[in-house]
Amino acid sequence: MGKQARQRSLADNEAKAVAHGLKTSPRKLNLVAESIRGLTVNAALNALAFSRKKMAVDVRKALQSAIANAENNHQLDVDRLVVAEAYAGKGLVMRRFHARARGRGAGIRKPFSNLYLVVRERAEEQA
Repeated sequence: MGKQARQRSLADNEAKAVAHGLKTSPRKLNLVAESIRGLTVNAALNALAFSRKKMAVDVRKALQSAIANAENNHQLDVDRLVVAEAYAGKGLVMRRFHARARGRGAGIRKPFSNLYLVVRERAEEQA
């Protein structure tokens, strides 16, 4: 029996990749995501390879996953792919305790993030 297949939420010329549980705040991750938004995938991979941000390594892995999804699962042309969407979302927050003076305590928050990437195949006339 089983469940009915869910309708695809993306267009036919799009592919998606999600990276869950990245050990950084969404604010820091979004700086790296903004730097590749709207670029072609080759330019985005080059920008991430030479970025000085620590999260650029994880964003690059997720982008390579989105490219592989586009090529293998949706038969899109890799040379015409553009990073259509790149944004960070809030993940879980680990709460820790730091002992302070006179028996007090201070909270420490260790945030995690989720990264969402969507690559889109450009039309032929735009290429």
